[in-house]
Amino acid sequence: MQSKSSKNLAESPKEMTEYYKHLSLFWTDIIHLMSSKPQALTSIGPMRAFAANSKKIAVELIEINESLVGFNQYITEYYKQLSNTWGIAQKKVNQKSPEIPQDVEHIEAMKRIWIDIFDNDFTELFDSKKFGENYGKLVSKELELTKHWNNISNVILQSVNLPSKEEIDEVYKEIHSLKKRVSKLELELKKEKRKNVQ
Repeated sequence: MQSKSSKNLAESPKEMTEYYKHLSLFWTDIIHLMSSKPQALTSIGPMRAFAANSKKIAVELIEINESLVGFNQYITEYYKQLSNTWGIAQKKVNQKSPEIPQDVEHIEAMKRIWIDIFDNDFTELFDSKKFGENYGKLVSKELELTKHWNNISNVILQSVNLPSKEEIDEVYKEIHSLKKRVSKLELELKKEKRKNVQ
């Protein structure tokens, strides 16, 4: 029979992350239950709303850590791919450089060789499936992080009775639409005035 400690060692990093996420959420729930009532009773105004919403912020912070681990993994791989490609391309350039004498005319030839090799190697990298998959995951994790930060911002803004980003965006859209309608009406009014003058 497998011991509990050896079973824990066999778990994958994803299972460990899930375990600690659930553990963090459990303790967040306990702390929220223990502290939210006295907090809410003693708080007034925006701090009362903030105390009531503190669990939402804690949950978002836990999920941000999970997204951040993935983001760091993919960004590390992204820079590793770039630096490896740079190193290989530079070696190719260095292998060709001793053949070229170091005068003005040949320095231009060296530049063209450098540009051609780097252009080919980096185009090959950017067209590769491995680079595309990693870059897609990197952008996806970045969007997840942005979503969590927006959620936290919205909780804080609602707590202090300020409009959320989405509400402000709606107001901007409406203002833009009104400006276009006013401009159109002004043009029609000018045309009408010209007709009346003639």
